[in-house]
Amino acid sequence: MSAQSSEPLLSHERATTALDAGDFPSAETHAREFTALDPQHPGGWAVLGTALHAQGRFAEAEQAFLELTRLAPQEPMYWMNVGTARRCAGRLDEALAAFATAATLGADSADFHFNLGLAHIDRRDFESAVAVLAKAVAQAPQDPEIRFRYAYACYETLRTDEALEALKGWERFPDAGSETNANAGFLLLKLGEVARAETIVRAAARQPGADPLVALTLVQVLERTNRIGEARRLLDQLDASPSASQLGAELTATRGEIAQREDRHEEACAAYRQALHDSPDPSTQHLHLYPLAKSLDALGQYEEAWSTLQAAHRSQLEHFRLTAPVWAARGSPTLGITQFSADPDDIAGWSKDDAPPLEQSPVFIVAFPRSGTTLLELSLDAHPALASMDEQPFLQNALDDILEQGVEYPRRLAALSAQQLRDIRERYWQRVERKVRLSAGQRLVDKNPLNLLRLPAIRRLFPRSPVLLAIRHPCDVILSCYQQHFRAPDVAMLCMDVKALATGYRRAFDFWYEQHALLGPPSLEVRYETLVAGFEQQMRAIASFLQLPWTDAMLQPGKQAHDRGFISTPSYSQVVQPVNSKSVGKWRRYEKQLAGIIPIVQPCLQRWGYEA
Repeated sequence: MSAQSSEPLLSHERATTALDAGDFPSAETHAREFTALDPQHPGGWAVLGTALHAQGRFAEAEQAFLELTRLAPQEPMYWMNVGTARRCAGRLDEALAAFATAATLGADSADFHFNLGLAHIDRRDFESAVAVLAKAVAQAPQDPEIRFRYAYACYETLRTDEALEALKGWERFPDAGSETNANAGFLLLKLGEVARAETIVRAAARQPGADPLVALTLVQVLERTNRIGEARRLLDQLDASPSASQLGAELTATRGEIAQREDRHEEACAAYRQALHDSPDPSTQHLHLYPLAKSLDALGQYEEAWSTLQAAHRSQLEHFRLTAPVWAARGSPTLGITQFSADPDDIAGWSKDDAPPLEQSPVFIVAFPRSGTTLLELSLDAHPALASMDEQPFLQNALDDILEQGVEYPRRLAALSAQQLRDIRERYWQRVERKVRLSAGQRLVDKNPLNLLRLPAIRRLFPRSPVLLAIRHPCDVILSCYQQHFRAPDVAMLCMDVKALATGYRRAFDFWYEQHALLGPPSLEVRYETLVAGFEQQMRAIASFLQLPWTDAMLQPGKQAHDRGFISTPSYSQVVQPVNSKSVGKWRRYEKQLAGIIPIVQPCLQRWGYEA
C-alpha cells in the first residue's frame, strides 16, 4: 500500500482514537482531514459530527450528519443524529421531523426513544415524553439517565406512583454520574422520599469531580427541609467557587430563595429580578415571579406585588398551553362535581352494619385550599394515636373505584353491595400503606382540602369518620390562593382570576352545606383565626371531638414539621414557625384589587360572621 493510499486510513484511525479519548478538537481536525481525502466514506462524517456535537457546535454537527443521510438515506441512525443535533440547537419542530423520518425507516432502539423523549421534554410535551420514554426504559431498564428522564416526565404529568416506581432501587443503579444522581435525588425529595433524596444527593457530592449542580441541589434539599442555616453555609461556599458561574439563573434564584427564608427581602427581590432577566422564556418566568411577589408583599410594595402576581399567572398560563393544553383551553374549572347531589331516598338505604368502627376510620380534614389545614394536620400528627400523610388523592381514587362499579354517583350509592364497599375500602388502605405505616391502634389523618367536594364518598365508605372543616376569612383564602404557585393544572387554573376563584369558593361551600344537611356527618368547624388566637383551647376541643386523650405534643406543630422534614404543601416554610396570627387580615392590603369578590362571597361572610 502506498503512503498516499494509506493516508485516509491513518486520518480515520487518528480521528477515532482522539474521539475515544475525549479529545474532541483533535478528533474534529483528523476527521476533517479524512473527509477531505475520502468524502464518500461515512466513517469520517460520523466522527466529525460526533466531535462537533460534543463541543456544542450543533449546527455544524447537523451538517455532518446530513452528509451521512445523503450517503445512506435509508439508515435510521443517521436521521436520529440529525434530530438530536437539531434538538440541542433548540430547533425542536425540525428535530421531530428528523426523528419521524428515523422512525419511518425503522428506528426503535432505546437510544432513539430516549432522544425523542428529550425532544418532547424540551417542548414541554410531557405526555408524549412519558409514552416514548416508557419504551426506552423497557428496552434499557438499567440505564440511569433514561430512567431519571422517564421519572421526571411522570412527575410533570402528576403520575407520582409511576415516578416513584421508576426511581425504585436508584441507589443500586450502576454508572449514574453525579449530575444525574443529584437530579434524581431532588426529584425524590419532591416526591416526598426525604431520607432517600438526601442520601443520594450527598453521595453524589462525594463523587470525584462532582458537577457544581450537585452542591446547588443539596442547598435546595436543605431549604426544602427547613435547614436554612446549613443551606446558607453551603450556598456561600458554592458562591466562592469559580465553577458557580456555570449555574446561571438557577443559582441566582436559589440565592433569592435563601435570602427570602432569612427575611432579607431586598436581596431576594434583586436575585429574582436577575433570574428573570436571565430567563427570557415567558412560559417559565412564573417560577421567579411568584416568589418575587412574595418578597414584594413582605416589603409592603403591594401594588407592584399584585402586578407581579398577574404576570406570574400569565406566564403559568403560557406554561399550561405547552404542558396541559386541554386545561388551558378549558379555562377556569367549573367544579362540576358540585352539580350532583346525594338523594335523600337513596341515603335512607345506606347500611352501616358492615362499616368500620370509629377506631378504624380515617379522620378527614377538608377545606378550601389555604385555610390552615397544614397547621391543623401537623398538630394532629403529633398525637401518638394519629398519623398523617402528605396530601394524597386517595379518596378521589376511591370515588373512581365507585364509578367503576357502574353506579350513579352520588345519587345511587345504596346500590353498592357490602362486598363492593369492602373491596373499595381495601384498595384505599392499600394506597395509604404506601405512604404511611399505622402502628397498632393508630388512626389515619387524611388531609386533602378539596375532599370538601367528596362528602358523599366519605359518608358511604366511612360513615363513622369524623370530619374537621377548616374555615378562614374568605378574602384571606382567595388572596392566598392567588399568591400561590400551584403545580396541578386544575387548581392553578382555578386560581388565575380572583372573581372566578371567588365563584369556585362560593360554589364549593354551598355544596358542602347542602350535602352536610342531607348526610349529617360527625363534623367540627375549625376557624383559623380562633385557632391561632387561642391555640391550646382550640386543640383541646378538637382532641375531645376526636375522642382522644390530651397530649401537650399537639401544641408543637413547628417541631412536628421539623421532625417530619418534608412538607409537600406551599405552607412548608410557614408551619415551622411558632403559631401566630400574622396571616390574619392580610387581604386588607389588597382591598382595592379584591373589591369585586365581596358580593360573590357575601353569603359566606354572613354565614360565619366575618366582616368585609
